[in-house]
This record gives sequence, C-alpha cells and structure tokens, in this order.
Amino acid sequence: MTTVDLRIVDKASAADGVVTLTLAHPRGNRLPDWAPGAHVDLVLPGGLVRQYSLCGDRYDPRTYRVAVLREPHGRGGSAFVHDELSAGDTVSIGGPRNNFPLVPAGRYLFIAGGIGITPLLPMVRQAELLGADWRLLYGGRSRASMAFLDELDHERVTVRPQDEYGLLDLGGWLGEPDWSRKVYCCGPEPLLAAVENRCAGWPAGLLRTERFVPAEQGAPVRAEPFEVAFARAGGSVRVQPGQSILDAAAAAGLNVLSSCRHGTCGTCETGVLEGIPEHRDSILDDAERAAGDCMFVCVSRSRTDRLVLDL
Repeated sequence: MTTVDLRIVDKASAADGVVTLTLAHPRGNRLPDWAPGAHVDLVLPGGLVRQYSLCGDRYDPRTYRVAVLREPHGRGGSAFVHDELSAGDTVSIGGPRNNFPLVPAGRYLFIAGGIGITPLLPMVRQAELLGADWRLLYGGRSRASMAFLDELDHERVTVRPQDEYGLLDLGGWLGEPDWSRKVYCCGPEPLLAAVENRCAGWPAGLLRTERFVPAEQGAPVRAEPFEVAFARAGGSVRVQPGQSILDAAAAAGLNVLSSCRHGTCGTCETGVLEGIPEHRDSILDDAERAAGDCMFVCVSRSRTDRLVLDL
C-alpha cells in the first residue's frame, strides 16, 4: 500500500465519542482529488490500518477531514486516535479510494445511522449542488451522539434520535422501488440489515450500502482446495480450506496490495479472467457479483476448481 505522511492541523469533538481530524500535507501541497463516498486508510502504530470516510469539502484541495467513533470493544485503532493523536502530529494515509460512489440520479434518499453519516455528508452537498431532489433520514442513539448536526440544518434533513422517536420508520421512507431514485445507506449492521430486508426484491442498483464492518457470512461453497493461476506473474498456487487467496499468493512470493483483510476496503480488488469467484466481501452489489470479473482476494474464494486472476 502506497502511503503519504500528512499533518493533523485540527482535532475537534464532533459529538459524544466522535472526533474529527483535519489533515494537510506538511508543505501545503495539493492533495489527490476525491469524490463523495471515498475513504482513506489511516496507518497507525503496530501495523493497525483503519478506513475512514472523507467527510470534508471535496473542493478544498489542501485538506482532508475524517471522523472517528470511539469503539469501546474495538481493536485499539479508534482509542489511539482519540487518546494519543493531537494537532501537529503526523500520520500516514493511503488512498483515497471509492467503493461507494454517488451515481447520477434525479432523486436520492440518504439513510444514515450514527457514524454512517460520514460518507453521506459529502453526497448530500453534491446532490444539493447538482440541483437533485434529495432527502436525508439521520438516526442515532441520541442527539448528543450524532455528529455534524450543525452542518445539516436543512429542510430536507430529518433527524430522528432513537431516545426521542424510537426506531426509524424505514417502511414509510423507503416506500416502493422507484427507478428515478437511488437509496444510499450507511450505519451499523442492524440498520443495514433492516434496509436490505425492506428492499429485498427491488431491482438491482436502486439501493447502495456501505459497511464499516464485514457482513455475516455462511460457510464457503467449497470445502475442497482450489487452484489459482496468475496470468501476468505466471505460475499457480493451491489454496487450502481456511487459507485466503491473498495469503496463498504471498506464500508464493506474489505481493498483492491489501489493507483491511475483511472485504470492506477494496484495496485487494483483482480482475478475474477465468473461473467463477465466490464473493464474500461487503463491497460489491448484486450486478457486480453476477458479472464475476473481479473479486477481493482477502476474503473471497472460488466456486470452480480453478481461477485465473489478473495478477
């Protein structure tokens, strides 16, 4: 993973348990452009790599902004950001990358739960700039826990803290599928599962979701080993049950860029030239899975005896 060192020029509280980091190049250089839905990898001590959505002004070429929720039961990444990092410190980032792009539509419904507001905030701004008809439904445990409320004072935004209103009225907001409207949802797994369940049977492409943690997966389709051939590097490996393609490739001396190793960040996306992948990521939509021309080798496997990858 290629990284660049950026300086923290501001650290601020955005809500209970949420801090924002504003990052800039130490020499004031222009940063790579990004679009709504993009995220960066934050590289922390001890080899921790965490993905955070960019939630600042995409037209500001000099700074990035991310928001970090303290995860009491996490693996230490968010605690380090909250407790150890300060303005003036330097951090390494990779990216930006975008697995959750805002596609053209006449109408948008954005549904955010808690820290899931972060990728949707730039989308709301972009939809407004484009003159699209949009609505945002924003839920959270309480108002105090919901970040960026001061930036969302708009008649098209409906704020529904659970301690005041109960669970979100997803049925009333989602209604029936509408070809002119795209629905974007990001938040905790129960919200995503509820939205996906409510939209089951909708035409592909009308609903897009993004997960910060991998979706629950059943057992792999194949319990037997399978072969993976490398079209550009040459050679092949035998991938054993319980072994990832990523690890099998590394054992054979092939370096594949990776980050999360959970099928959520998109770093290890690889083209599929032959064979049928078993997708076990939390990124691709139904149409992309059906196409079968790419896969994420940190988690996905094979439905056939042999895969040929563009590696």
